[in-house]
Amino acid sequence: MASSISRRSFLRDSALAASVLGLGSAPLLSDAYAARAQQRPSPPPGADALDAVLINANEHPLGPSAGARQAITDIAAKGGRYLGGLQNELAEVYAAQLGVPVDHLMGYAGSTEPLDYTMLAFTSPTASLVTADPTFESGWRAATRNGATVHKLPLRADHSHDVEAMCAKDDKAGVIYICNPNNPTGSVTLRHDLEYALANKPKGSVLVVDEAYIHFSDSAVSAVDMVAAGEDVVVLRTFSKLYGMAGIRLGFAVARPDLLDRLKFYSVNSLPVTAAAAGLASLRDPELVPQRRRETARIRTDVMGWLASKGYACTASESNCFMVDVKRPAKDFIADMATHRVFVGRAWPIWPNASRITIGTAEEMERFKAVFEQVEAGTTATAQATLEMTGPWQRFFEVA
Repeated sequence: MASSISRRSFLRDSALAASVLGLGSAPLLSDAYAARAQQRPSPPPGADALDAVLINANEHPLGPSAGARQAITDIAAKGGRYLGGLQNELAEVYAAQLGVPVDHLMGYAGSTEPLDYTMLAFTSPTASLVTADPTFESGWRAATRNGATVHKLPLRADHSHDVEAMCAKDDKAGVIYICNPNNPTGSVTLRHDLEYALANKPKGSVLVVDEAYIHFSDSAVSAVDMVAAGEDVVVLRTFSKLYGMAGIRLGFAVARPDLLDRLKFYSVNSLPVTAAAAGLASLRDPELVPQRRRETARIRTDVMGWLASKGYACTASESNCFMVDVKRPAKDFIADMATHRVFVGRAWPIWPNASRITIGTAEEMERFKAVFEQVEAGTTATAQATLEMTGPWQRFFEVA
């Protein structure tokens, strides 16, 4: 018992010390960097970096809203203070919008951090993770670090989560993970499936619903009300996607206080004040979400329709990304596109011939279509794009 307490104190103190030193959750993510430390395409030497089309990382092409950018400017001079009142205000506003008590929220630098902590808290060598394939992989890595078995189940034919198979896979599962809309497919798992998963998950397990992309969807229904009802559910939210704050880092875990306490074992940090200010400004802009959702849907419909007209199958997406079957190894397609400075997303091992495409601006997607035609006709640019690494924070490592 004494050794267990000492270990817990050490882990907690180490996490807090890392945050003070500005390292955040780096010790927990270091092996993830190693696992993902593969080179990503970058423009040929001498090319204008602004000329590159970056539709590879599910970032929003417009970045933070004008209001969020102004809020960052206004708060920057006060960055030497923790500003707990500002962070409390953000939590209160967000809790009211979500319809949960404020003690059901915990803020983080994005939502990958609480995703990893949730896996560490609720999986173990005797409590597995049940997940889809393909889906966002960070949870796989965290559960594996924890010694847990990871069960990866294929999506249904419509690319929704096969919740019946997931719930039946392992009666000792610790976590059932559903990304909705899913990354990388953009596909939606409907509300009745979420209800099935909650009702039929293994006893003692936690249903984790990752809603990083829910703002883009017209049909996805949030699971936050399940949290409000006191269920064994953790919902993850991020400002990285529609709100355009991927580099600013703001996200939340939404859960009962006793479940959040399990996550707090690993880290309790204050938020960057710039992120808190930008998040508040974003939440207080009633037009931001509907405007960006409509524009993303318009561009997505156009480019997916264009690909379909050329005979290339895409996943049914309601997000800012989709997968397209390029009918050949996606790694070759990705490299060929990069020679034209159009950088598209990676493939998943289960679908080696499919590349993930992020929705950029209308102009960027027109460039994508033009280059796609050239590449599929066998034309690559004269100047081969190089593959460069820029250190541990290289853009290729995705976080939400």
